[in-house]
Amino acid sequence: MFTMKVDKTLLLALALIQFANTANAANPPPGIPIPTEIRTELQKGVEELGQSIADLKRSAQSTPSIQALIPDVEIYYNAVRYALIHNQFYRDKKPNEFEVAAELLETGKQRAQSLKNGEAPWTRQTGLVVRGYISDVDGSVQPYGLEIADTYDFDAHDKQRLDIWYHGRGNTLSEIKFINDRETSPGIFHSPNTITLHPFGRYCNANKFVGEIDTFEAVKSVSEHYRIDSKRTGVRGFSMGGAVVWHMATHHAGLWAAAAPGAGFAETAVYADIMNKDPQPTWYEQKLYSLYDATQYARNLFHCPTIAYSGSEDKQKQAADIMTEYMANENLELKHIIGPGMGHKYDSASIDIINDQVQAWASSPIDSYPNEIRFTTYTLRYNKMLWLTIDALEEHWERSDVTVKVVDENRIEIQTANVKALSIEIPPQIRSSKPTISIDGQSIETSSPINNESRNFSARKNGTSWSPENPGTLNRVVQKNHGLQGPIDDAFMSRFLFVIPSSKSASTELDIWVESESKDAIAQWWKQFRGEVRVKRDADVTPQDIQESNLILWGDPSSNSIIERIHNELPIQWSGTEFKIADKAYSTDAAIPVLVYPNPLNSKRYIVLNSSFTFSEFSGGSNSLQVPKLPDWAVFDLDVSRSERYPNGIIDAGFFDEYWKYKIQL
Repeated sequence: MFTMKVDKTLLLALALIQFANTANAANPPPGIPIPTEIRTELQKGVEELGQSIADLKRSAQSTPSIQALIPDVEIYYNAVRYALIHNQFYRDKKPNEFEVAAELLETGKQRAQSLKNGEAPWTRQTGLVVRGYISDVDGSVQPYGLEIADTYDFDAHDKQRLDIWYHGRGNTLSEIKFINDRETSPGIFHSPNTITLHPFGRYCNANKFVGEIDTFEAVKSVSEHYRIDSKRTGVRGFSMGGAVVWHMATHHAGLWAAAAPGAGFAETAVYADIMNKDPQPTWYEQKLYSLYDATQYARNLFHCPTIAYSGSEDKQKQAADIMTEYMANENLELKHIIGPGMGHKYDSASIDIINDQVQAWASSPIDSYPNEIRFTTYTLRYNKMLWLTIDALEEHWERSDVTVKVVDENRIEIQTANVKALSIEIPPQIRSSKPTISIDGQSIETSSPINNESRNFSARKNGTSWSPENPGTLNRVVQKNHGLQGPIDDAFMSRFLFVIPSSKSASTELDIWVESESKDAIAQWWKQFRGEVRVKRDADVTPQDIQESNLILWGDPSSNSIIERIHNELPIQWSGTEFKIADKAYSTDAAIPVLVYPNPLNSKRYIVLNSSFTFSEFSGGSNSLQVPKLPDWAVFDLDVSRSERYPNGIIDAGFFDEYWKYKIQL
């Protein structure tokens, strides 16, 4: 019998997942029945592989090179374990997923044995390879697929370019199916001297939220194992994957040598015909479309060569059409290849055209220091373009623009709109040690000479006047800044910890709600983002947890000792059987506060009260609907069921201003 020692907090998380796993009929759907004899055999294999992994972890503690490769084994263990726990086998015909699961367990055992012998042959394998990494966000082991070109020389020093391919939607895309596909099916596009990365993307969330972080963590993992030319990386994808490319290309335009979205969607409202449906989205949901709508970031494609594809008969041609319109408004032209007579697929001629164009663009490295930068954002979550960084906005969720131009070797001109503070890295074409920097027509001399060791310049706007500022002072006040700007969902894009109350509150209704919601949140995290939430009781939270993690606090000051510890520094006042938020009082028997806020115990991290990510499982009908449902704070009606919460169960909601104060909604 497998007897790996399991941390008690992991046991708590698994128990809560099991409790809530059947609570909601949502994506992913339940699988086919697992015959008893097959379940028994697969469970035996899972336990054997789990024991091998436990043995490896013990023996490899003093061998970092082996320790770093254990995720390449764990991906097989988790794939079958998850499918057994959550009933996620979907095919008993070719490819028979029961047989595939047995094969994956065998591969995992072979890799484990190789590591035990001090070997790792798959790390020097060309062709199709599947590997894994440990996510810092939730500690889960995530798989990714690779296509390693036959020309890759493991002993040479030259670098190869990286192509990232984003998969389409598949509600039954289990880890078993993903790994099997990546071990048996090459992708659509093949480029010479190129490594192709297939991120899992945390299942089928269009690489939003932590699915976006999956890209960067997977790229980091690939870069640690292979020689990658980061300045010649391209992004491609089709269908849901095309939507991902629209997002990644517009929001991170300075990172890619080329982008090739195929079909997909580029925004929410028009694609999903939102405004013609009842009920219409709330005012704050419409504001929050600015988080992911690629149309609103179209200007940034000035920095990312983009070639789009659509079948002439495909309704998802709408994405390229609307991006063409928005890019034209920014004096940019989209190269759009249309497959004649094609529905939702590529034709071979278009594949050749797109491949040739992407290869041509990616043959030249990204210019990290262009003479002109054009950047648009609506949030400090996306605040950087090449050598420009926006440090503070005048108002979140309104359009913010910056244009930077190198006029000559002595002068830089910057124009801004809705920007409060910014920083630049002085580009090498500036030769003067004290160049003049003009911001919105105001000339500013750098306060200290520019040299090879120090080429950074920061400025802050006070009223209408700009002045230079020491970068170290930018975040001394509690204000919204990158990674600490909300909304609630943002807290789940970096390391977080669920903190469950140990005590009861004064309200039985509130306690019942907290228990149900926290269990469902843990279950939904696995369903939507394929990770096992880190969970602790309030009494078990350590100083290291406070230092490293966003704390997701459930309960109130009387039930959760961490909330009790910080409640006087939060923008909520609890008193007896009521609480007050935004100068309004609510009964704790009828309502509960939800918010995101800088942690008073560590201002570089968030606390969240009584919420996980806010798009519900009922947004599964279209990935375009998987957008934040709540702003920075809200008040929930305890009597409204989860299925009716949006919008019927939201008593009140709003944003904090740039200094985390309540903002009046006019």
